[in-house]
Amino acid sequence: MSETRSVPLYCPYCGEEDLRPSEAGHGAWECHACTRVFAVKFTGLLDRAVTR
Repeated sequence: MSETRSVPLYCPYCGEEDLRPSEAGHGAWECHACTRVFAVKFTGLLDRAVTR
């Protein structure tokens, strides 16, 4: 099975796009605008379809 990685498009804290992968761990990203490090993790899929 191939591994597909998604890249965050913006920082969830400040909204800037100056992101780089971090050495803090798997899925960790550094925002060079607000100097925060955050992680992105795929948890899973819903068992049912979401209706709006």
